Amino acid sequence: MNTTRYAIGIDLGGTTIKYALISSEGEFLFEGMADTPATEGAEAVLEALCGAADECLKFAKGAGIEVKGIGVGTPGVISPDGQTVLGGAENIEGWENVNVGARLTAHTSLPTLLGNDANLMALGETLYGAARGAEDVVFLTVGTGIGGGVLIGGKLQGGWHGKGMELGHIVLIANGERCACGAVGCLEHYASTSALVRRYAERKGIDTEQTNGRDIVGRYHAGEQEAIDTMEEHWEWLGQGIRSFINIFAPQKVVVGGGISEAGEFYFEGVRRHTAAHVMEVCGGHTEIVAATLGNHAGSLGAAGLILGE
Repeated sequence: MNTTRYAIGIDLGGTTIKYALISSEGEFLFEGMADTPATEGAEAVLEALCGAADECLKFAKGAGIEVKGIGVGTPGVISPDGQTVLGGAENIEGWENVNVGARLTAHTSLPTLLGNDANLMALGETLYGAARGAEDVVFLTVGTGIGGGVLIGGKLQGGWHGKGMELGHIVLIANGERCACGAVGCLEHYASTSALVRRYAERKGIDTEQTNGRDIVGRYHAGEQEAIDTMEEHWEWLGQGIRSFINIFAPQKVVVGGGISEAGEFYFEGVRRHTAAHVMEVCGGHTEIVAATLGNHAGSLGAAGLILGE
C-alpha cells in the first residue's frame, strides 16, 4: 500500500520565491522559482504566492497527485496558529499583519500553514538533512544576516508566540557597533557574510560593492594576508556565538548553512577551531559542528514539512 503523501512547499525570500511539490520522502516532483515583488506591497506578494501554488497544483493535477496542503516559509514573526505574518520582515514592503494562510486557502481550497523561514530551514534539515535523527540541535544560517533555530527534544522552539530564537542577535559586544536591528554588538553585525565583506573592504580601502564572500574566499586560498586576517576574524566572531549556544543548549549538533558555508571543509575547520577555544567541555564535548546538506532546498522542504510532518 502506497502511503506517500504530497504537499506544496513555498520558500518566500526578499529576492526570490522558491516553490515545489514534495513527497513525504523528500522527493521534489516539480519545482520553480519566481521574483519576489518585495517593493510592491503585500497584495503583490500574495498574488505571487498564489501563482506559485497554481503552478504546483497544475503539475499535480496532470500527474494525478492529491495535495494535502501548502506550507510557506516567510521572513518575520508568525502568529501561533501559523496563519499570519505579524511583522519583522523588513526586506518585504508592507509584510505586516498579513493573513497569508487565509488567502492561500481561499485561493486553493487547501489547508495552509506558515513558519518563519529560518525555522523552516531548520525543520527541513531535521526531517531530511544534516540533523536527521538528532533531537537537540542548533541551526545557523550565515548570509546577509544570521538566522537560526533551536531543536530541543525533537521540537523546534520559538519562544512566546513564536517571537524568539533570533540567534543572530545574541549580544557579543556590550556597547558595540550598531546592528541593523537597532541594538548594538549583535552576532549578526560581526559574523554575517555582510560583516565579512565590510571588514575586508575596510582592510583593503575599497567599497563593499567591489568584493563579495566568494572573492574573499578565493583570495584567502591565494594567500592574501588581508583575506586571511578577515576570515580568521570572521571565524572568531562566529565561534564566539556558537560557543555561547553550545554552553546554553548543549546540542548534539550545530548545523551551519547559508552561502558562505558552502565554501568547503576549510570553512568548517576554521569555525570548529575557533569554537573549541573556551567552550565548556561538559556542555560541548559531544557536539558536532556540521554543514547543512540541503542547500537551497532546505526552506521548501521545511515548509512542506509543516504539512507532511503532522
